Formats: sequence, C-alpha cells, structure tokens
Amino acid sequence: MTGLGPVAWPPAPIRTGRLVLRESEARDRGAFIELFASPQVHTYLGGPRARDELERAMPEVPGRRPGLFVVDLDGTTIGTIALDRRDAERPGHVRPEAGEAELGYMFLPEAWGCGYAAEACAAALDWFADALPGEPVVLCTQTANDRSMRLAAKLGFAEVERFEEFGAEWFGVWSSGMPSG
Repeated sequence: MTGLGPVAWPPAPIRTGRLVLRESEARDRGAFIELFASPQVHTYLGGPRARDELERAMPEVPGRRPGLFVVDLDGTTIGTIALDRRDAERPGHVRPEAGEAELGYMFLPEAWGCGYAAEACAAALDWFADALPGEPVVLCTQTANDRSMRLAAKLGFAEVERFEEFGAEWFGVWSSGMPSG
C-alpha cells in the first residue's frame, strides 16, 4: 500500500478465532501459485495465469509488501488480503483527492463457504481502522460474483455507484463507524 504514512509494516500477526493474518514467507509460494493459477479463484479476476509462467516468475517470498496479509489456517496458507491505494486515474472514489484504501482478497476454493473470508477481512478492516482512524476503505466487484457481493454486505460496505471497469461494476465504501463481519 503506497502512503501508509506513520503505520509500521509489517504489523504483528493478527489472530482471529481460527486464523492468523501475517506477512508472507517463503513457505507461501506454492499457495500463491495456486491462487493465481486457479480458474475458480480468477473467474471474476480476469482469468487464471499459466502455472509454468507463475513457477518462473513468482519470487521466493511472494507478496511481501506493505498492505498484503497472508491468511493462515493451522499453519496452511488459504488466501491473501490486500489493502492497496486506489489509483486516482481509475473510476470510483469517495474523496476528492482519491487514493482511498481498496480491499482485495483471494482464497483457495477449498476454503470457500467456511466464513474464513469474512473473518479475515473483518480483522484486516479492524486493523486498518486502528492504524488509520477515519480513513475509508473501498471495494470494487462484479454484481455477478454472488459470494463477493454477500461478503461486501456482511462486512458493512455500502454501495456508492456502479460503473464498468475490468468487468467490475459494483463500488462500495466502508468506514470505521460501520460494522465489519
């Protein structure tokens, strides 16, 4: 995430009832390749990438950057959560100066339907609200993505507008005054 300001990265691991949100490690490389190569994960994300390309291009420690959490269940990586700054040139903003934090997430298909995404995203949003009080977080998804739409509602995102960009058509905002999870 560009512009974290005074927020130190990485934070201490965030523990929920079942999960740990932590910084990426070398042992997460295989899960990152699975996430990016999965046709199911990338149904609404532009399609999967070729596994052989990922094997060559994926760094030894993937995803190690401010704003990216690995979601760990009992020592196994099941997904990622990212809080990145939304580019000012892209449509969808809630502040005149743009640059809002944008929530993104990917979970392996075997972790779907268990409530892990809601649990992990709520924890990441709570961390963000503590780290940068009062800053809004935005989410962009497709209305056809039923799971993502349900998660946005469960987390407390409120629809702001609809537009077409990269197949995404729903744009919502969350702020620390809203319930998460």
